[in-house]
Amino acid sequence: QVQLVESGGGLVQAGGSLRLSCEVSGRSFNRDDMGWFRQAPGKDREFVAAISWTIWTGYSTYYADSVKGRFTISRDKNTAYLQMNSLKPEDTAVYYCATSKKYSRGPNEWDSWGQGTQVTVSS
Repeated sequence: QVQLVESGGGLVQAGGSLRLSCEVSGRSFNRDDMGWFRQAPGKDREFVAAISWTIWTGYSTYYADSVKGRFTISRDKNTAYLQMNSLKPEDTAVYYCATSKKYSRGPNEWDSWGQGTQVTVSS
């Protein structure tokens, strides 16, 4: 059974940085896509970033427009990372990592999810 565990969330001032980690256990996921989503109170879960693998192109990264240039997704073996710089109060949310056989910006296409980690950005 696949298990995803996020860590690295916390409280930070606007303009600060955080690095989230997502450790996957239960099986190898070298060729799975990994994604980060977030959900603020009263809002739908939204796509943040993803790293996708194909046999033809290797790894590719994708970002929501709202985080492009500020966030960076990466992975190393069974751990995915989300480096978040220049954080804004509107980045406040619970951040979730997920795995999928095929990248999509829609959360329903992702198979396994972590429990989430809270990120709070104060103004």
